[in-house]
Amino acid sequence: MTNRIYYTDAYRAEFTASVVGVSADGLTVYVDETAFYPTSGGQPHDLGTLGGVQVVDVIDEDSRIGHVLAAKLGAAGTVNGVVDWTRRYDNMQQHTGQHLLSAVFEDLFGFKTVSVHFGDEYSTVDVETDSLSRAKLVAAEERANAIVGEARPVTITVEDAATAIGLRKASGRDGTLRVVNIEGVDRSACGGTHVRTTAELGPVMIRSVEKIRKATRVEFVCGTRALRRARNDFEALTHVATSLSASIEDAAPLVAASQERAKEAENAKRKLERDLAGFRARARYDAATPDASGFRTIVVRDAGSIGEIRDLAQASLALPKTVVVGALTTPPSVLFAASEDSGVDAGKVLKERLAAVGGRGGGSPRIAQGSVPDAAMIDSLIHRLVNRA
Repeated sequence: MTNRIYYTDAYRAEFTASVVGVSADGLTVYVDETAFYPTSGGQPHDLGTLGGVQVVDVIDEDSRIGHVLAAKLGAAGTVNGVVDWTRRYDNMQQHTGQHLLSAVFEDLFGFKTVSVHFGDEYSTVDVETDSLSRAKLVAAEERANAIVGEARPVTITVEDAATAIGLRKASGRDGTLRVVNIEGVDRSACGGTHVRTTAELGPVMIRSVEKIRKATRVEFVCGTRALRRARNDFEALTHVATSLSASIEDAAPLVAASQERAKEAENAKRKLERDLAGFRARARYDAATPDASGFRTIVVRDAGSIGEIRDLAQASLALPKTVVVGALTTPPSVLFAASEDSGVDAGKVLKERLAAVGGRGGGSPRIAQGSVPDAAMIDSLIHRLVNRA
């Protein structure tokens, strides 16, 4: 059985232990005691070195902890372990921060936590609500940071599961429980590593929210990670403001105004494109020779994109007894359209012709689109669509 040092002293980053087992491949090592935290309870595993060799994974095997190394140990016996303290402390801040946020959401709004996730860049807590307003997010963030400023003690107790009371979430375990207590705020059964006081959390920053099934996912960062993200955000916003020759305070409304102008310009551009497509459609229609039934077929091979062909086809549908066949060589694709009075089901006809040459596609009775595996098939396909053969 491995003595888990991190249970009683999360701040101990160095230790000496005896090797008590090695896997067949020599890459997983077992020692009599360890400060390395394994992946558990959503918290990522520690990194560092064991016997001078990089630890790449730490696995909880119930009664013992497996240390997966990047290479074999030089010799068995006594080894020194060094935990990557920067990573460990970051995980401690995020984990205690999650306990704090979960408690705050439940205390302020009655929203229970249904799941959590700790990642290298951000962490999330899923709370039991369909939505979270900005006002509630701000209130939760402000309350969490107020508790950080109060430097509430964070303590660990070992209690009997049958008599442990006041837990934020009931534990289904029997026997003894390891309980993490944030004074006057939270009591939760947890085997993770935590800071000694809320003051060590540093700022608690809520980053975003997302609807997840019947819950809402809240992304957050704490401590050094929050400061790093805030610095990155500030530098990005400064860059945007500088590009606009504006202050940071004025950047947001200027960007919004610029987006609105861009949207208006895009709408105007699209209208002009549709108008131009209408003129081109009329010109091609007038140039096309009607067949014995008065139908005119417009063939388009000189367009720059399938979107350009579609615009021309849609404009042509307003003209009487019209069929449009358009194609591109790169990528090998085809568009087929027929006016309502033509009696032609464009989607059905194109799907049948494409299937005959190994192509794929379809659409509505008025307009359809598809592709073929080889550009050499385009001319034959156009011929069959023009003649409906």
